[in-house]
Amino acid sequence: MTTSTPQPPQPGALPGAMYTSPIPVRPAHLGHALASEWTKIRSVRSTLWTLGVFVALVVGIGLLVAWKSAGSDFSDVPYTVPALIGLLLGQVCLTTLGVLVVTSEYGTGMIRTTFTAAPQRHRVLAAKFLVFFALAYVVSVVSITVVGLATAAMNVVPEGSGQDWGTTALTGALYVSLLGVLGLAVGSMLRHSAGAITVMLGLVLVPAIMPAFLMMSDSLRGVGEVMLAYNAPNALSALFGLPMYDSASHGVPQLLALLGLTVVAMGGAFALLEKRDV
Repeated sequence: MTTSTPQPPQPGALPGAMYTSPIPVRPAHLGHALASEWTKIRSVRSTLWTLGVFVALVVGIGLLVAWKSAGSDFSDVPYTVPALIGLLLGQVCLTTLGVLVVTSEYGTGMIRTTFTAAPQRHRVLAAKFLVFFALAYVVSVVSITVVGLATAAMNVVPEGSGQDWGTTALTGALYVSLLGVLGLAVGSMLRHSAGAITVMLGLVLVPAIMPAFLMMSDSLRGVGEVMLAYNAPNALSALFGLPMYDSASHGVPQLLALLGLTVVAMGGAFALLEKRDV
């Protein structure tokens, strides 16, 4: 038995007849979602402002510290240490941007258009995570590297000092970028800019402040010591070779703890995205 190929209806054909569009239809994939999210993140003003402030803090403060430093200051620390102060402040910019990447669409209602164009919601959220992390990580690495190179050029340091400064640029950028991804996951779960930013500020600032009060009590001293060891300022300082609490781990446990927390938050964001209405 032979079958005939359906033909497009001729002019004047009855309604409901089969129609073949002359425009080629291609199945959507992750690459399309990545292109869409890249277009969105680079075309909104919040990205320019937050990343601009981040770069100004890391590079500006870093160059100022490097200018006021002496070569002997880097006898046992990497050249990128001057970027640490700006990074401690700039991490707030990346966490805020991570929140806004997703909550701004909920605030304007554009998320409905996004999910209508791309019904597979997990693909959209995955693209947001990937695009934001790549952008935040590249900007962070470049900013820290600029400070490291400038510090090395402005200071005559002893032979062998400042070694492994490239590693600190990679790990420091990874830490603050993961904070931003965590903010994106929290924003996806809460779907509210002010609430998600408040939660992220609490996660960054409270563990840095509370140990001073908790360690006054013998019963709460253990909690205070954990907060002191794993708060963001101590973690970044340890990654840059200037630990304020733990001198042996070089920030690796803190980085792994943040990675684990971020993965858990991302899992929660994906789970809630599929269960809730827009």
